[in-house]
Amino acid sequence: MSFKKCFFNTCISLLFFSCSSPLLNDSDVDTTSTSTKPNILLIIADDMGLDATPNYSEGTVKPNMPILQGLMNSGITFENLWSYPVCSPTRASILTGKYGSKTGVLKVGDVISTSETSLQKYINDGTSNAYATAIIGKWHLSNSATDPITMGVDYYAGLLTGGVQSYTNWNLTENGLTANTTEYTTTKFTDLAIDWVDKQTKPWFLWLAYNAPHTPFHLAPTNLHSQGNLPTDASSIDANPTPYFMSAIEAMDSEIGRFINSMTTEEKANTIIVFIGDNGSPNQVAQSPYSRNKAKNTIYQGGVNVPMVVSGLGVIRTGVRENALISTTDLFSTIASMSGVSTFSRENSTSFYSSLKDENASSREYAYTEISNNGIAYAIRNATYKLIKFNNGSEEFYNLITDAYENNNLIGTTLTTEASNAKAALEAEADRIRN
Repeated sequence: MSFKKCFFNTCISLLFFSCSSPLLNDSDVDTTSTSTKPNILLIIADDMGLDATPNYSEGTVKPNMPILQGLMNSGITFENLWSYPVCSPTRASILTGKYGSKTGVLKVGDVISTSETSLQKYINDGTSNAYATAIIGKWHLSNSATDPITMGVDYYAGLLTGGVQSYTNWNLTENGLTANTTEYTTTKFTDLAIDWVDKQTKPWFLWLAYNAPHTPFHLAPTNLHSQGNLPTDASSIDANPTPYFMSAIEAMDSEIGRFINSMTTEEKANTIIVFIGDNGSPNQVAQSPYSRNKAKNTIYQGGVNVPMVVSGLGVIRTGVRENALISTTDLFSTIASMSGVSTFSRENSTSFYSSLKDENASSREYAYTEISNNGIAYAIRNATYKLIKFNNGSEEFYNLITDAYENNNLIGTTLTTEASNAKAALEAEADRIRN
């Protein structure tokens, strides 16, 4: 790593993590007063699986992410968050608290109905408009620049589509208008976030959705990463895309640090941060124990078991790992709870807010996900077993305790009584969800 990069990251880490104040207890928080409501920052990384995330055992090549590592050290790292295998359904599940089979957003290109109740509208209806809300960055739930606003978001600026042809030549939509820009996407989204937060006079909920590290693979600006001066010709990138992928992740981490450092000491102390990946890593850069055919776009673990870190105000358990089963739909109820709207369960969303303080908090018994490709295939799991049912009628069944990466399909073997009962329970729960 260059001295410049190391110095930059160290400064950001020290500035952020040395400025926190003691956390408030529930009894200290007046949920009817905007002056004591927390700021909520949801950061979504695009195509960043466990194998590309520090502090997870999957993968051997890891990006240098001192900011995320700091959040892990001061917060909770979640082991069993399930997303969708592609980005649009994951984003819709967070926005609505519903599975894709309930919203109709099951694959890339599906359009969210503006009649759905968004998380932002739900929060403001429940708090009498106590929050300023924004979505900055990747939307990818429709092609309309006004849809986020129609659904109750105060401000939207970013990328309407799923990706860009170039991180430095793309179309930025802001205030309903779209224009070409040559600013590096990760930096531009950060600039927009800093500018928006700086203007707020009440608590805010910011959904900051980077398109990094989604393709196209490229070398990020050199001052933002530690991968070195790699060749930038297409053949070099195609031959080994991993360091380029890592450069985009490191650039995102650097810019997250810049955003956090832009806040005042008081804002930092009054902010809770949720960081997630929206699906697994692309197959071109998937790392062992995942294979190329069990990464993004699949309902195997490499496609849907994604990173999540929660840190900041209200997170009493620090530097720990949490094994509870969580779905991305659960972010709806959890973030609503953070805002003061008491919501344990709504639609397909179950709040895990209490787990930020209590290691024995109750959690969901099953996690469910699905994918649409000439019919819907689904996966469902409990604490031990996972069942996959493909749309061609075939199925796979795994014991994730003894076979975490789905190498030994139990279908066709003699199941133990425990396994047989678990399979029947998983099938029954999936039928309940889907019907």
